[in-house]
Amino acid sequence: MRTRRIMTITAGVSAAALLLSGCGGGGDDGGGSGGGDGDMIINARGLEPQNPLIPTSTNEVGGGRIVDLLYAGLVSYTSEGETEMEVADSIESEDNKTWTVKLKDGWTFSDGSAVTANSFVDAWNYGADPENAQLGAYFFYPIEGTTDDGTFEEGADGISGLNVEDDSTFTVTLKDPASDFPDRLGYSSYFPLPEAAFDDPEAFGEAPIGNGPYTLDGWDHDTEARLLANDDYDGNRDPQNDGVTFKFYTDPDAAYTDVQSGVLDVLDEVPTSAISTFTTDDQLQAFNDPGPISTNVTIPDSLEHFGDDEEGKLRRQAISHAIDRGEITSQIFDDTYSPATDFSSPVMPDYSDDIEGSDVLDFDPEKARDLWNQANQISDFDGTFEVSFNADGSGNAEWVEAVTNQLRENLQISAEPKPFATFGEYRELITNRSIGTAFRSGWQPDYPSVYNYLAAVFGTGAGSNDGDYSNPDFDAALVRAASSQDEDERKDALNEAQTILFEDLPAIPLWDRNSYGVAAQGIEGVEMNWQAQPTYHTITK
Repeated sequence: MRTRRIMTITAGVSAAALLLSGCGGGGDDGGGSGGGDGDMIINARGLEPQNPLIPTSTNEVGGGRIVDLLYAGLVSYTSEGETEMEVADSIESEDNKTWTVKLKDGWTFSDGSAVTANSFVDAWNYGADPENAQLGAYFFYPIEGTTDDGTFEEGADGISGLNVEDDSTFTVTLKDPASDFPDRLGYSSYFPLPEAAFDDPEAFGEAPIGNGPYTLDGWDHDTEARLLANDDYDGNRDPQNDGVTFKFYTDPDAAYTDVQSGVLDVLDEVPTSAISTFTTDDQLQAFNDPGPISTNVTIPDSLEHFGDDEEGKLRRQAISHAIDRGEITSQIFDDTYSPATDFSSPVMPDYSDDIEGSDVLDFDPEKARDLWNQANQISDFDGTFEVSFNADGSGNAEWVEAVTNQLRENLQISAEPKPFATFGEYRELITNRSIGTAFRSGWQPDYPSVYNYLAAVFGTGAGSNDGDYSNPDFDAALVRAASSQDEDERKDALNEAQTILFEDLPAIPLWDRNSYGVAAQGIEGVEMNWQAQPTYHTITK
């Protein structure tokens, strides 16, 4: 990350660098605020959102991609992962601890109400209110007046580190200096909300009022969400189309076929059945570049024989050594995935290829059996190791079956896949802590940094810490990484945090997915961004 004593970000300043249907009529010119005639609607593959479309309620891809188009934050990110001012005019600090945020004039929500300093502070306080149990609350934990899980302190009526100076100015006081704090502010938890959101949050989440490049025209649950270009939007992501309709597919093969026939315009994944042929398929356009999406198997501490004691650590190490990642990424994913080398992704700016303990990712079946037998000396395991997954995700069934086959063969245990029909059903069980098995997990970064892969997923109380992992030494390393103003010291702290993860293995890193997808013939302006998602606002046809 950049070293900053006195920090001022203005439009165009680079972030820390890189951080996962019926056809509408085809207009000839750009749409949206570019002056289209309302006919150029882009049909894209989506997933039914797990929660209402409130920014701090959303921490999964289905809802996240919609929320990102409905709202605009203090900053936004270019497709390459650079930070640009959006609603903010400046974000400044003399000590990297107290930040002054000044807003640009003229921003409004789609209902015509003004975007003010209170729009941000009230939204953040709503998200941090423990009575609301917001999934995105964890992102407020660096701010003074919050607990480790990001909610404000008991008896408080808000985050004490937030202070509104006037309609266009507010300050944020952090617990510790964080030189990269402004670069985090493009994540959805930091988006603003209008006053109308707090009258009836549940109803608002079904028909949100945002300030972003699109507005929500309708949400037919389990079918589609229709977004229209916001003519009043004047930010960095000017829509070149008239709208985006997200079609909710549960069958990736059906989505792929619809792209081939031109019914679906954009698909941000490729089914296993087409993984070896999509780049040469002349019925569509293919995209395939290195990407940031990581895949893991999370093993909750609550799972019998897999706690945070010696037995649990031995079994986790055994499972990691028993998986031949290279074979699976080659045979199932046709080398569009790369075996994991850490808990993040090599495309991140602060990635390191020399982390102590990462050899636990090496395929070594003999060592795996020895570790498993050592664990059996502590307590005998005679059950079945199950790996749960959502069957509506492309390739999930194939790779989970391959992993469990390898565990059966290399550990000589009973291991089986456990499928769930839909992502929504699957996520509900994980959120409620009732999944009862190890489970497929993954991470698509919220902002471009290794830190985001670690803090948001494994930090104590983090909103995406689905395995409930907690280690004070790990948390302390994260604090050092966030507060350091020296790039080398920051990387050392991040590496130390990963070394702790490799010892505890709250999740088993598997592989990183390329940024790949397909588009129908005649579709233009498709670009895969730093999150491995299409830049929907640039797409035309």
